[in-house]
Amino acid sequence: MTRHASSSNAQARPTPLRALILRLHFYIGLFIAPFMLVAAISGTLYALTPQLEAFIYHDELTATRQGTPKPLDQQIERAQRALGTTELPVAVRPAPEPGTTTRIMFNDASLGEYEHRAVFVDPVTLEIKGSLPAYGTSGTLALRITLDKFHRALLLGDTGRLYSELAASWLWIAALGGLALWLTRPSRAATSPETRRTTLNRWHRWLGGALMLGLLFFSATGLTWSKWAGGNIAELRHTFGWATPSVSLALSGSAPEHGHQHHSTMTHDEMASGTPATFARLMAQARAAGLDSGHLEIQAKPAGTAWKVREIDRRWPTNVDEAAFDPTTGRLVDLVRFEQYPLAAKLTRWGIDAHMGILFGWLNQLILATVGLGLATMIVLGYRMWWLRRVRAVQAQHGARTLITLWRALSIKARLVTAAALAVFGWILPVLGVSAVIMLILDALIVGRARSETDTASG
Repeated sequence: MTRHASSSNAQARPTPLRALILRLHFYIGLFIAPFMLVAAISGTLYALTPQLEAFIYHDELTATRQGTPKPLDQQIERAQRALGTTELPVAVRPAPEPGTTTRIMFNDASLGEYEHRAVFVDPVTLEIKGSLPAYGTSGTLALRITLDKFHRALLLGDTGRLYSELAASWLWIAALGGLALWLTRPSRAATSPETRRTTLNRWHRWLGGALMLGLLFFSATGLTWSKWAGGNIAELRHTFGWATPSVSLALSGSAPEHGHQHHSTMTHDEMASGTPATFARLMAQARAAGLDSGHLEIQAKPAGTAWKVREIDRRWPTNVDEAAFDPTTGRLVDLVRFEQYPLAAKLTRWGIDAHMGILFGWLNQLILATVGLGLATMIVLGYRMWWLRRVRAVQAQHGARTLITLWRALSIKARLVTAAALAVFGWILPVLGVSAVIMLILDALIVGRARSETDTASG
């Protein structure tokens, strides 16, 4: 009898490695999951905004379907008159198809960083359909700008980006750790009878397995955009020659200059030299150079540099070619096609577009919403499981082993591997490294306090 009980206990007792993963998984759920929950819900809302934008900004985006479009330079001049300015726009997006407006973007000091004033012009009637802020190279409008800033930084600027990087840094560890716990779970004979908590646990595990690839994708692409880890990843890509190619904007006799991720804000002294007709001429030149996407953007650049024309239909994975032209002569200065991208740059481009819900349209949005809501559900289930066993969990802290103690119980080889992995990932993902140290300190304090309270009560 004693021998049988001893054997059952040994079977049920987790190995040191599984115990370490289990405790780490618990702390990720307790401390980091709230940030993941906010990111999951706000990201899901962002993924669904294209349809909301089309509805909310219907008047600005819709134009006369029948009729011949006026020349592009006339559309630009009409936008200039509407704003009462003679300054050139920083970028122009000609109407991609009948029934849509031309988007003409100007500098506006009253807007935030990387934001411009977009004027929407009916290309057939030259009617001004509206004016809205537009953000960066994606051209997102007011609703998505707000959701994007909330998703990335809780509307708190660079400081707020710490939250999203924290969530992305730990998400892949939580996902892979959960998978490891699932694969090494005790046999059914060693588990307790079915309870409400075990039912929740089963759903939690099932969702984690079903969403595994999506969760890893969220983490990887989120880190690519993050402030601190993203900078390290960009340096690694540059070191190995995996950076995304961009056309050179240097004209003969000028210093080399390359395109940036966002439209630059030109000062009065840096204003591009050209006329509204320059935009129309370079659009024709871009077509002749092979930029055949229906969605183009012509970017004006400071005097003495080339202007850029690029494809912006990111619903399709290859429509991102770009070219640079001399705005005075129309001469092709540089051309970069998507097929010239290194594989890593192609994967980055596709990953970013898929993370934003742009790639392949509504199908991409549906997948993102499914994974985002699934992650939110997993987090809620995890907290519900913790709540159901909270009293027993607190009592169990008296006999609990800390993360450090569990690590010491591993074999020497396992200790070296885990320590090296923590050092490497802590350097590449600094938010992960710092938060891991904080987690170790909190773990020691929680266990120490529980033991102290139990000893006091016993005395």
